[in-house]
Amino acid sequence: MAIKLSDHFTYGKLLRFTLPSITMMIFTSLYSMVDGLFVSNLIGENALSAVNIMFPVSMIIGAVGFMLGSGGSAIVARTMGEGRQELANRYFSMIILCVLVLGTALSVLALLCVEPIARLVGASELLMDDCLAYGTVIFGGSVVFMLQMSFQTFFVTAELPKIGLFFSLISGTANIILDYLFMGPMHMGIAGAAWGTVLSYAVGGILPLFFFLRPPMGALRLCPTRLYWHELKNACVNGSSELMSNLSASLIGILYNLQLMKLIGELGVAAYSVMMYVDFAFAAIFLGFSMGSGPIISFHYGAGNTSELKSIFRKSVTIIAIASVSMMVLAQLLGRPLAMAYVGYNPELLEMTVHGFRLFAVSYLFCGIGVYGSGFFTALCNGAVSALISFLRLFLFRGGMVLLLPLFLKLDGIWLAVTVADGLGALVSALLIWKYRKRYHYL
Repeated sequence: MAIKLSDHFTYGKLLRFTLPSITMMIFTSLYSMVDGLFVSNLIGENALSAVNIMFPVSMIIGAVGFMLGSGGSAIVARTMGEGRQELANRYFSMIILCVLVLGTALSVLALLCVEPIARLVGASELLMDDCLAYGTVIFGGSVVFMLQMSFQTFFVTAELPKIGLFFSLISGTANIILDYLFMGPMHMGIAGAAWGTVLSYAVGGILPLFFFLRPPMGALRLCPTRLYWHELKNACVNGSSELMSNLSASLIGILYNLQLMKLIGELGVAAYSVMMYVDFAFAAIFLGFSMGSGPIISFHYGAGNTSELKSIFRKSVTIIAIASVSMMVLAQLLGRPLAMAYVGYNPELLEMTVHGFRLFAVSYLFCGIGVYGSGFFTALCNGAVSALISFLRLFLFRGGMVLLLPLFLKLDGIWLAVTVADGLGALVSALLIWKYRKRYHYL
């Protein structure tokens, strides 16, 4: 039997409902992970560094899709909880239309500025050609990436998380196959990595358009709409935390690259690249759970069901705590095997990566509460608090630590910056959750 947003959620039902979103986010992370594996082993560590320099810029562009998808889905789910289904469909259609228009405009703008962007984010002359080849293709595909990110959230809101997972699975599979073909037998080099990723984005971004235009299987469908300026503004404000999260993570990634180029050069950027590829998969678990549970929270908040809201919050915090400890232990155990898969051909780079990742991986004890806290306030339609958590954790704390700690700890300071920043972010999230407990009655 299909799980409805209006249901009472036990631990088992909550995990079953959020599991497709978690799996979906893990497969989304496979885009970059597979790119990294093929780029590193088929082209080399300099190409790997070039991908890591340009990819954060792509994420900055795609952040608009995260913002509208996450902020809009909370509004749509709340409207559904209020019993206004047709209006929810019109809001949904408006959000997707805005993503399509803005995504196209941003893709064109980025294509016109590829070389200046590459120089701005730290590309050396040694890496410039690879940066331009990768950036030109990946920037051009930003619009389909934004659509895919938006639809991932809306599949959950439509009570169809398994369908969303299906699209992510075929998209991830396409990425693996295309990366191998383009960089292997077809010898397309680093541009092949970008084309494999963009065509995979298209699977997850364009095919759902046709799915939601069909007679509805779930709670949402695309329909004639208009611009609801007030709700569009609210979606942007409410999703500002997701915008802030992606902008901050991308800008801090660029700052890391600049610091590493200054301290140790291209080899340090390659080591950091491997950590980021692995981190995408680990962080996807927290992001997927937050994405999957968010519409449930929004629905019951809109319906005024305080008892269920309390129940979901308690269960979610317990799940996050167990996952945090488990992931930290798993990351420590898998650090060397994962690094071997990427850079086993270079002993010096391998040892640097393993050492750095073991310091970095302690952050998994703390990052779950920060991710969930931000997503929780987004689901409650409090974009300001959600954005504050994201800004402090991902920008101010991480940026401050990556500038401060290397002054005392050199290279280890860069690897430990995320751990210290996420610890501070977890503290801020916990304090804000406690502060707003009486307003929303989740405790």
